[in-house]
Amino acid sequence: MIDWQRIHELHSEIGADDFQEVVDLFLSEVEDSLGDLASVTINAQLLQERLHFLKGSALNLGFSEMARLCQAGELAAAAGQHQTVKVAKVHEVFAESRTAFLRDLAAQLTVS
Repeated sequence: MIDWQRIHELHSEIGADDFQEVVDLFLSEVEDSLGDLASVTINAQLLQERLHFLKGSALNLGFSEMARLCQAGELAAAAGQHQTVKVAKVHEVFAESRTAFLRDLAAQLTVS
């Protein structure tokens, strides 16, 4: 669900001081995007764009399962099958990923 190697890389790249700011920004932006995801499901192009953004955000912070799910939805929307995208599942996976990430982050960072 979480690519901890990516988290370690990001932490090393930006440093401990900026890491929490990046995490907070990521979580805030993703929550905002998820908030109106259901409203764009009627428009394949908008849904594709939103899922692309969410996929990139998820990859940046190691939310690998969410990124995979967003990519599948993005491809479905691009193929005109936007009504098959499981928006509730995207929300669910994000919530599970966020919980696991926040629960295990401190322990993971002390291991590195």
